[in-house]
Amino acid sequence: MKMVMVCYNEAIDIEVMELLGGSGLKNYTKVCATFGSGNTSGIHLGNDIWPGKNNLLFVACQEKEAKELLSAVRELRKQLGREGVKAFILPLEELT
Repeated sequence: MKMVMVCYNEAIDIEVMELLGGSGLKNYTKVCATFGSGNTSGIHLGNDIWPGKNNLLFVACQEKEAKELLSAVRELRKQLGREGVKAFILPLEELT
C-alpha cells in the first residue's frame, strides 16, 4: 500500500477533485486551508501580505493506483503551470 499526498493551491480544488474522481479512487482525506511555501508556487499564509491557502489530499491505495495518480497530477501541472500542485508517494506501513 502507498499513501499519495497531493498539495495544491485552493484555487484549483475543482480541477484536483475532478482528477481524483477520474482516477476511480473514491476514498480520501482532504485538509483545507493549509499554509506553506514552495519554490514555484510562492508563499501562502492566508493573510494580506501572503494571500492564498493550500489544500492537502491524502489517498491510501495500491502502488499501481498511486503511480497512475502521480502521472495524472503531472499532466495537470503541465496544463496549469504555476498554479501549484504537487504529489508525493509515501510508504504506508500499516492499515487498520
